[in-house]
Formats: sequence, structure tokens, C-alpha cells
Amino acid sequence: MRQELVERELTAAGPGTAAPRKGRRSVTVNLAESPVTWLHAHGHIDDRQLAAGECLRRDFEMAQLGPSLTMSWEPVRLSGGGGARMNPTERQMAAKERFDGAVASAGNGLADILWRVVCSGESLAMAERALAWPARSGKLVLRFALDRVASFYRIG
Repeated sequence: MRQELVERELTAAGPGTAAPRKGRRSVTVNLAESPVTWLHAHGHIDDRQLAAGECLRRDFEMAQLGPSLTMSWEPVRLSGGGGARMNPTERQMAAKERFDGAVASAGNGLADILWRVVCSGESLAMAERALAWPARSGKLVLRFALDRVASFYRIG
């Protein structure tokens, strides 16, 4: 498997998109790992579309929408107290709401390519075959979908 390793600043939400600043924590990221980062690294999608894809994937992962192998034994908060901070279950529910809103903003027909490429990590070619689309049509449709998702997340 090919690797394209770069240093990224480590933020509270995970690896950022910028190189680390002096005195900040950093992490090495493989740009070839995700189809969306690969498309960006090769100039097929712009920075705004990459940011939208990363926001969508982060919400997908935070909402734990992927397949799981075991049950979650996380405690559930019963009282409404505890301040403004959300517990893990509340963060998961908020991420699910954002994810659902972002996918809905993409619209019918565009959500399929988002799900397959951004969330499931399928290559564009695999997604095109699975959706019975013509070759090389997925990139254009994915760009439209990412533009709509960027608008949902208010990415400038």
C-alpha cells in the first residue's frame, strides 16, 4: 500500500489540515488512507470540499454509525445537572444530528456517493460500479455533494 505521510497539527477534534505550528503537538497522517484525502492530494477536490468531507467523516465516526462488534457499556447520565458539557452519549447524538443534516443537505442521488466514498472509504471506481454509474462520473457528483455539505457546515 502506498503511503503519503505528512505532519499535521493535532487538535481537539483530531488531526487538522495545516502543518503544525511551533510548540504544538503533531501527528503523522497518511494522505493516501482516505479516498477524500487522496482526491485532494491529487488536485481533484479543493480545500473547501476536503474540509466538508472531513467534517462529515468526523461526524459519522463520532456518531458511531459504522458497524460495531460489541455492545457499549457506557454509563448514561440520568439527571439533567452537570453543567454545559455534554457527556459522550450526548456528543454522539449531536454528531448523528449533524451527520443526518449534512447528508440531507446533499439531497437525493448525492447522498449515495457521500456515504460510499467519505464514510465507507470506497474508491470512486468501486462506488461508481456499485451505483451502476458511468466511469469517471463519480468525481463530478462527489464534488457537487461536497459543495452542498460544505454549505451545511458553513465552510467558507
